Amino acid sequence: MMHGKAIKVLFYVQHLLGLGHLIRSCRITTALHARGFQVTLVTGGIINDRFEVAGVTHVRLPSMAVRGSDFSVMVDSDNKPIDDDFRARRCQQLLDVYASVQPDAVVLEAFPFGRRQMRFELLPLIEVIEATSPVRPVLVTSVRDIVQRRTKPGRDEQSVALIKQHFDKVLVHGDPQATTLDDSFSRTAEIAEKIIYTGLVSAPISTTDGQRFDIVVSAGGGAVGFDLIRAALGAAALLPRIQSWCVVTGPNMPADQFEELLSMAPDNVTLERFKENFTAILQLADLSISQAGYNTVNDVLQAGCRSILIPYSAHGETEQTDRAARLNALGRASVLDEGSLNAQHLAMLVVDVLASAPPELSTTQMNGAERTAEIIRELVILNAVSRGELN
Repeated sequence: MMHGKAIKVLFYVQHLLGLGHLIRSCRITTALHARGFQVTLVTGGIINDRFEVAGVTHVRLPSMAVRGSDFSVMVDSDNKPIDDDFRARRCQQLLDVYASVQPDAVVLEAFPFGRRQMRFELLPLIEVIEATSPVRPVLVTSVRDIVQRRTKPGRDEQSVALIKQHFDKVLVHGDPQATTLDDSFSRTAEIAEKIIYTGLVSAPISTTDGQRFDIVVSAGGGAVGFDLIRAALGAAALLPRIQSWCVVTGPNMPADQFEELLSMAPDNVTLERFKENFTAILQLADLSISQAGYNTVNDVLQAGCRSILIPYSAHGETEQTDRAARLNALGRASVLDEGSLNAQHLAMLVVDVLASAPPELSTTQMNGAERTAEIIRELVILNAVSRGELN
């Protein structure tokens, strides 16, 4: 609170393929709201009502996504390529939201480490933020502990230049005892004074009763999870002595793919698109099989079960591969490369992992959402003091 008023936060997130960015943002905005912030969440991806956050104002920009899994082609909700008119409408709506909210803090998820496709609206927003008077709001970026490695020359330098010129802090949602930003971002040293580690943004530990399964298989949002799920169903058929598998495809798996998987599911498999009590189920499982996305890995760490990670690595994606390698080095997970993924290889690895001892309980900092809220409050108060609004 400042002078009895709730701190106003504008939180921007654009998910393009999976749901990880959106889920993490919802967890953070939930923590902000719980601590008395007035939060406006701006999303721009294809979304359903499952991700509404109680008490948070949700503004949806016209939907954008990648075509298939090709990040070079942006399409609208009708799968049509976006054009300059579409970009102009989105940009103006975002600027109108900013003017209406008059936030004390703006959080840009991923940018400028990622979401370069959104520069058409984020750079104008940053310009307006910089021109705001008498008190310019705090501007921070919210970023995973591991970012996509950039191969094109100059990309990391451009990110550093934007951060130095415009951003007050870089909130890295990780535990530096396990992973630091410089593991995946080449120029971290140049912005070291702006980095704050929040701990991992995790779901609350479930207190609900979950159904007991031996193995839980998940594919994140599901848009690129078909091969993983197909291999898992094949492995389940090869391992009939393992009586209960829960296989969660993700809500974004195309309907035709889901129906094909449903037709091949053996009797020891429960196949579903989505599980509301996913974390509760993980806590009771002997083994998790999943991709290596940020949120899923955090859920597995918190659950304390054995883990097999199959990192998504198509189209030059490096983030999940880096995360899986790090967890493997720490003794927290076994890894199967996508190129080696099939039912036989997965079944053999399942047998090996189940024969091993469960991992020790994680000591990793898991309260990143709550810590993020505390950091934003501190930054807003310091900003107001430095600009003479508070004495």
